[in-house]
Amino acid sequence: MKFGYREACLSHDAGPRHPERPDRLRAIRRALSRQHAVEYAAPDAATPEEVKAVHDDEYVESVRAFCADGGGEWDPDTVAVEETWDAALASAGIARWAAHEALDGADGWDTPFALGRPPGHHAVYDDAMGFCFFNNAAVAAQSALERVDRVAIFDWDVHHGNGTQDIFYERGDVHYSSIHERGLYPGTGHPDETGRDDGEGATFNLALPAGCGDVEYAFAIDEGLRPALEAFDPGLVLVSAGFDAHERDPISRMRVSSEGYAALTDRMRDLADDLDAPLAFVLEGGYGLESLAESVATVDEVFEGREPVEPEGDVDEKAQRVVRSTLDHHGLGSK
Repeated sequence: MKFGYREACLSHDAGPRHPERPDRLRAIRRALSRQHAVEYAAPDAATPEEVKAVHDDEYVESVRAFCADGGGEWDPDTVAVEETWDAALASAGIARWAAHEALDGADGWDTPFALGRPPGHHAVYDDAMGFCFFNNAAVAAQSALERVDRVAIFDWDVHHGNGTQDIFYERGDVHYSSIHERGLYPGTGHPDETGRDDGEGATFNLALPAGCGDVEYAFAIDEGLRPALEAFDPGLVLVSAGFDAHERDPISRMRVSSEGYAALTDRMRDLADDLDAPLAFVLEGGYGLESLAESVATVDEVFEGREPVEPEGDVDEKAQRVVRSTLDHHGLGSK
C-alpha cells in the first residue's frame, strides 16, 4: 500500500479539545512506522478550480476569505484557522492523487490511501459542516471522471456522508453508498434516499442500528453493497474510510473491531477485483487515536498479505431488515 501525506495537513488546528486534531495523522504514521518501510507520496495540493468542480464558486471563495481573516467558528463543530485553507486544499489534492494513482496502477501493485485532513464527506455543495470544508472524495471522483465513465464511492464512516450524497444526488456517473449508524449526526442517509433525476438509483444507504459490529458490517457489504455496485459497474472504487465505527471510538455506538476492518478491507479488495475496478482509500473520521491508528495499520496489513479473521456469529435481525429494505428500494430485493 502507498500513502499520500503532506505536512500542511497538520497545520489545520481546531483547538486542543476538538476531536478532529492533528494528532490523528501523527498517530497513524507512528503505527505504520512500526510495521514496515512505508512508502509515502507528497501530492500537489488541489487548486481552487478543482475544488470548484464540486463546490459552489462563491462558497469556495468565502472559505478562502474566512481563513485569510484568521478563521474561527464556521459553525460550532467546524472550526478554521488561517492555515486551514492550505490544509484543506492539500487534503483534497491527496485524495485526487489517490484516485489517479489507483487508475495508473491498475495492476494492483500499490493501492493508494490518502491520509489528509480536514476530512470531507460532510461538506455539501455550498457549505462546510461536520469538521469538513471541501469534499475530498468528491474532488477525487470528479477528477477521475476525466478518465473513466463511472466512479463508485463507498463510505464506511459511522456518520452518513451527507455532503458526498448532496454533490452527486442528481448525477448518474457517481454512485454513492454508505454504511452508517442510524440516527447519528447528521440525520440523513435513509433507505428511500436513492437519488434524483439522472442520479435515481445511484445513492444506496444502509443505516444500521447502533451496536452493530463485524458480522453486520460484513453482511451489509456481501448482501447489500456488492449487488448494488455490480449493477452500477464502476471504473474506479473509492472508499471514504472513516474508522469511528470502531468499538473503542469515543463518539459512536458501533462495535467494529480492528480485525473487523481487516475483513472489510479484504471484502472491498475482492469486490473491486471482481468489478475489474481499481481501488483507493480516502481518510474520513476516527477519533480514538489508538483505535484509528490501529485500524489504518490493519488495512495496510491486509494489502501486505495478512489474511484477516472471518467474522463469526449471527447477524442482528434489525440489520438484516435494513439491508433488505434498501435493496427493495433499489429493485434488487430478489437478487
